[in-house]
Amino acid sequence: MKQNIHPILGIDIGGANLKVFTGDVVDLHYCPLWRESPIQEILRPYIPAQKVAVVMSGELADSFSSKMEGISFIVSEVLSVFPHAQFYGIDGAFHKKPCIELAAANWLAACDAFCEEFPSAVLVDFGSTTTDIIPLKNAHELTGYTDLKRLQDGYLLYLGLLRTPIATLISEVILDGVSTAISTEFFSNAADAHLIMDTITPDLYTCERADGGDTSYESCVRRMSRVVCADPDEIGENGARQIAKTFIERQKEIIVSGVERICAQTQASEVICAGIGAKMLSLWLTERGFVCHIPEYADALPAYGVSLLAKHGEDAPAR
Repeated sequence: MKQNIHPILGIDIGGANLKVFTGDVVDLHYCPLWRESPIQEILRPYIPAQKVAVVMSGELADSFSSKMEGISFIVSEVLSVFPHAQFYGIDGAFHKKPCIELAAANWLAACDAFCEEFPSAVLVDFGSTTTDIIPLKNAHELTGYTDLKRLQDGYLLYLGLLRTPIATLISEVILDGVSTAISTEFFSNAADAHLIMDTITPDLYTCERADGGDTSYESCVRRMSRVVCADPDEIGENGARQIAKTFIERQKEIIVSGVERICAQTQASEVICAGIGAKMLSLWLTERGFVCHIPEYADALPAYGVSLLAKHGEDAPAR
């Protein structure tokens, strides 16, 4: 971690990861709020920062009985370390206290930060858990959008590069010419599929494993075999790879189709690719003829975006 802390620290607190933009680097911390919540411990090393701007989506973690309970917890944890922190909401304003507008506003921070620079583009953030598809052309119309509304309008796809369970996207696979049903148990996730197919490296496998095991290729193959209630010696390495390939093809189909639909609605031909899956996303979309850009700090755009918004709005008081 670098010591030259940016005047405005940007923090994005998700349900699984906490990201910090310090002005010249992004730090990613695994922080599963449904199991443990080391927010204070993670943030204390940044205490030299005098100004802090925060966005969140972790309030949806099922350890909280409601979004408001999650918001209050996250705000309290941050304020215990940074008493003067401000929190960005889906109303496009900064707040000092817990309020429902703070729920899942991280996508809007990224949107607001880039809508003037790329007014006719669509911003797609392919993260570990979800994929945001944000039409920057209509950015002013998106203020106030909840995750429910975004799901309904196709602006939020609940699938990501790492944490999506295999059984949520595919129900069958062809193994040695035989149509084979997929078990709906949580035996394996997207990270297993991508590691098996060499589209991510073990260091990017930052989420929990279904069996609590390691991130080796052999372990991923074993977990993938479980998806069809088998051991690796029953279906072979090729069988595990076929399941992984089928899953990734379906993931690609859903995301690319979603992006094409939103681009058609807004007549956009440019896509801003963000998230830890930005490079893969760019390859998928370039194949379909889109002009793709990967901005700086693409893997933590909301943390970067909220820092920019706070800097640009330093004269505007938080509510």
